[in-house]
Amino acid sequence: MNYSILLRGVLTVARKDMRIYYRKAPVYIFGLLMPAFLFFAFFIGRDLDASKYFPGFLAMSLFFTSSSVGPIIVPWEKQAGTFERLLSMPVTMTTIILGDMLAGAIFGLIISTIVGLTGVVLLGLNVTNVILLAVLFLLGNACFAAMGELLSSTGGRVPSNVMMLSSLVRFPLVFISGVFISLSDMTGLGLVVARFSPLSYLVDGIGATMDQSSVFHWGVDIMSLLAFTVLFAFASGRVLRRSSMKGL
Repeated sequence: MNYSILLRGVLTVARKDMRIYYRKAPVYIFGLLMPAFLFFAFFIGRDLDASKYFPGFLAMSLFFTSSSVGPIIVPWEKQAGTFERLLSMPVTMTTIILGDMLAGAIFGLIISTIVGLTGVVLLGLNVTNVILLAVLFLLGNACFAAMGELLSSTGGRVPSNVMMLSSLVRFPLVFISGVFISLSDMTGLGLVVARFSPLSYLVDGIGATMDQSSVFHWGVDIMSLLAFTVLFAFASGRVLRRSSMKGL
């Protein structure tokens, strides 16, 4: 495999996605407005410690933003009739998937970094491990961008159908992953279910970098996010290869 050609193809696909899909309405709605509305709906009128729940909000912001670009790419291109042209280009399916993932991860990284810096400054939070936080940011964005690509791979040519599927998957994960109820406060079945959500490990890891109690070791958080990233990316390739002609 010629890795220079692969890298150039991935960057080309990512640049195309960034120029086209960053400006689509679903990206703004599900990537920016939705997590903000959920956060304010939970906090307004309640006497809660914002600094305690900020790691969860930051993880939720990263989760929604990085997974908001991927679900619209494949169905939108099939609807516009450009997916066939992309398949006819001298790029592999792996190149397309990695390029889409990179575009989603960059969008999530930009927005979540802004949210993180703003929250740390306004709330005066103490980040005790900047390197670990950076690693979690990179892995989290890659993981959820891969999840968004997996959701996109399953659909046909109707973006709204994929967005509904995306909401059906993402919203339950938010409520079982320690965003609104701390993982340290969960017991029994709730904690067992939380272990199957990749978002749980991001929330737990970010909390540990801000000198808050954590349930898992930071090494477990990193390895879990890495494992979910590989799983989502591999599944995206398998599903997209099978459904690439669907809706054309």
